[in-house]
Amino acid sequence: MSRTLLVLGAGPAQLGLLAAARAAGVRVAAADRDLRAVGAALADELVEVSVEDEDAVRRVAEELRPDGIVAPGTDFPVLVAARVAAAIRLPHPLSPEIAEAAVSKRRQRELFAAAGVPQPESRVTRTLGEAEDAAPALGFPCVVKPPDRQGQRGLSLVRRAGELPRAFELALAASRGGDVLVEEQVDGPELTVNAFSVAGRFHPLTVTDRVLAEPPAFGVALAHVWPSEQQVATCNLAIEAARAAAEAVGVRDGPTYTQVLLGPDGPRVVELAARLGGGHDAELCEAALGVDLNRLALAAALGDPVDEADLRPGAGQGGACVRFLVPPVGTLERVEGRDGAAAAEGVHWVRVYREPGFELRELRTGADRAGAALATGATREQAFERADEALARVRLLTA
Repeated sequence: MSRTLLVLGAGPAQLGLLAAARAAGVRVAAADRDLRAVGAALADELVEVSVEDEDAVRRVAEELRPDGIVAPGTDFPVLVAARVAAAIRLPHPLSPEIAEAAVSKRRQRELFAAAGVPQPESRVTRTLGEAEDAAPALGFPCVVKPPDRQGQRGLSLVRRAGELPRAFELALAASRGGDVLVEEQVDGPELTVNAFSVAGRFHPLTVTDRVLAEPPAFGVALAHVWPSEQQVATCNLAIEAARAAAEAVGVRDGPTYTQVLLGPDGPRVVELAARLGGGHDAELCEAALGVDLNRLALAAALGDPVDEADLRPGAGQGGACVRFLVPPVGTLERVEGRDGAAAAEGVHWVRVYREPGFELRELRTGADRAGAALATGATREQAFERADEALARVRLLTA
C-alpha cells in the first residue's frame, strides 16, 4: 500500500519535492491556500488551507493520517510541520524546539553567539527609538528586517538615518512577534551552503554563489551558480561556519540551507534554514553532483533511514546554474517560447510559475520572480550562459 505525505505548500519552492514524491510512488496531499498554485498538478490531493495556520494544518493531518509531513522551501511552516508531527506522533527529523530555533533569526543570533558562530552584529528592537539608537552604533548602511520572516518580506537596506523610519515601519508590519532586527551590513559576496545531516553528521554538498538583484529588490537572488568562484579554502571556511550553525541550532537530521556572507574578516552566517532551499537548490545539487536531495528529504520526512553512501557526490557536471525569470509588470496574457527554451543544449528544465490572468509585479521579493531555468555545462560560466539564454527565449506577454 502506498504511503501518504502531507506537503505544506504547492508553490515554486515545493516543486522538486512534490515531483520526487510522485516518482517514488508516494501519495501526495499538498496544503496551499492558492488552489491555482503551480505545484497543484503534482499533488494527488490539494487542500485549501494556509500552511502558516497550525490549527488548520493539524486538522488536515488528523483527517488524512499521513505517514509524514514536510515543509520544503519555506521557513515558518517548518515549525508548523514539526509541531503537528509531534502532536499526532508522526516521524519527523526536527523536534518542535529545534524547528522553533530554525525559523527565528532572533533565536539563531542568541544560539550563534553562545556557540561562537561568526555572524553579523545585530540589535533586536521594538520601537523606532531603539532602532534609531542601534543603527548608528552598527553603522550605515545597515539592514533592517523582521526576525521571523523569509523571502525578503519587510527587508530593507538603510543607507542613511532618514531612511530608517520607513524601513522600521515595513519590518514591523511584517514581523509576527513585534521585533525588528537592525543588523550590520557585511560587505562581501554571499554563498549558500546546502547540506544534509544524518545522526549529527553534517554532509556539505553544494556551495553556490548567490547573484543578487539591486535595490529595491535587496537580497533577492537572481541566480545560484555552482561551483562558487571563491577559492577552495574560502569555501571550506564557509562550510565550517555552516556546520557550526547547524550544530548550534541543534539540527541532527535532514537538510539545511545556510546563507554565508564573506566579510573582510572571514565568513559570517546570515541565517540557517532547516529545510530544502526555496530556489530549486535540491535540483541544482542533483544536476551538479548526482546527489538527490529531494529524495533524501522525502526519506527523512517519512522516517526512512538515510544511507550516507547516497550523500557521496558522483561524477557530476563542470558547472550548474539556476537562473530566475524577472517579470514585466502587468496582467499576464500568455507565455511564449517556453518549449524551445527547455529544448536548448544543457537546459534541464524551464519553469514559468504564473498562469494567464496573474498580476505580475515589480521585482521586490523572491515571491515576485516569475520562473526559473536549470542548466549545466562544462564550466560554471557556460551553465550560467545556457540558463540565461534559455530565459531570454521565454516571453511573458502582458496587458
